Amino acid sequence: FAEEESPDEDAAAPYRSAEEISALTSSVETVFSLEDIAKVLPHRYPFLLVDKVVEYEQGKRAVGIKSVTLNEPHFTGHFPDRPIMPGVLQVEALAQLAGIVCLQMEGAEPGAVFFFASADGVKWKKPVVPGDTLVMEVEITKWRKKFGIATATGKGYVDGKVAVEVKEMKFALAK
Repeated sequence: FAEEESPDEDAAAPYRSAEEISALTSSVETVFSLEDIAKVLPHRYPFLLVDKVVEYEQGKRAVGIKSVTLNEPHFTGHFPDRPIMPGVLQVEALAQLAGIVCLQMEGAEPGAVFFFASADGVKWKKPVVPGDTLVMEVEITKWRKKFGIATATGKGYVDGKVAVEVKEMKFALAK
């Protein structure tokens, strides 16, 4: 048997420093910080699932970030030997991002609360695990100001691949 040749050192992928890797997101600006989000959403730890908003179009859409860490309480039971972010919390994170958009729309008074009314066409494509960054995008597709009802769609991505998608979410403004 011929011995396998070890890969040539020159052919190995170049080492990237922390500075280089960190610079990959240097063009992504924070539109709403965690402190800003806390002024809009009523949720708090451990149930606030949007860490920051990096894209925002008033009344239409937003892109938000959820940094998934092993320190979150649901990982103690879901699952101890293979921690996976529960799918319902992924959908809730999308709903909270939609709430950030909805709670700043005309007709929603400061301090108002939107209730999550329904979710249809939910699909999970890959597990979301500690260490992942869930990059979420929601779009408000309909806003019935008179009734305080919003309809939205959303997707969450990890490493550029769809992890979760919701064809339609509905929210009702508490009156």
